[in-house]
Amino acid sequence: MEQSTRNQLPGTIKSIVSDKVLSEVIVQTSIGEVASVITTRSVKEMKLKPGEKVFVLIKATNVSLARRN
Repeated sequence: MEQSTRNQLPGTIKSIVSDKVLSEVIVQTSIGEVASVITTRSVKEMKLKPGEKVFVLIKATNVSLARRN
């Protein structure tokens, strides 16, 4: 598989929490845990499960910060 996204982190799926429409997939990477929210349909079609090796692809168009005073 070729991919144009340059920010790629290899990791291992730690956990998956799914409801009818969305799933939160937690991936352990070399920089820590990364969470991805994808459709439950995608989880099923990709046959994702804890312990499986995956790549986290990151393409951020907006990053926000907030600070409490």
